[in-house]
Amino acid sequence: MPKDTLISIVDDDNALRISLEDLIQAVGYRVQVFSSAEAFLRSDGLRESACLILDLRLPGMSGLELQAHLATANSRIPIIFVTAHGDENLQSRALASGASAFLHKPCYEQDLLNAVDAALGHS
Repeated sequence: MPKDTLISIVDDDNALRISLEDLIQAVGYRVQVFSSAEAFLRSDGLRESACLILDLRLPGMSGLELQAHLATANSRIPIIFVTAHGDENLQSRALASGASAFLHKPCYEQDLLNAVDAALGHS
C-alpha cells in the first residue's frame, strides 16, 4: 500500500469520525474527515481520495445522494457505507448503485479494513 493513499471519511458523528480516522491511519493510510457530503465536495477529496467511507444519513445531502452525485460526475471512487440506518432496501440500493461494501454500525474493525482492501483492489 502506498503511503500516500488517501481515504476520506464522511460521517456527522464526531466520535465515530475520530475512531475511524485512528483505525485507518494505524494501518498506514492517509485520512481526511468530513462532517457532511457538501464539505467533502468542496474539498479536493473527490480528486485525491482512493476510497470513501460514507454514512447513509447526513445533514444536508445524504450518503445515497452523494453516491448518485459522484456517479453523475463519472467518479470511480469506491464507496464503503458504514451506517446504523441501513435496512435491506437501502443496502440493496447502495450496492446496486455501485457501493463496494455496506457495513452496519457498529462493525468489526477487521470487516472495515477488509472492505477497504477489497475496494482498493488489494488481495
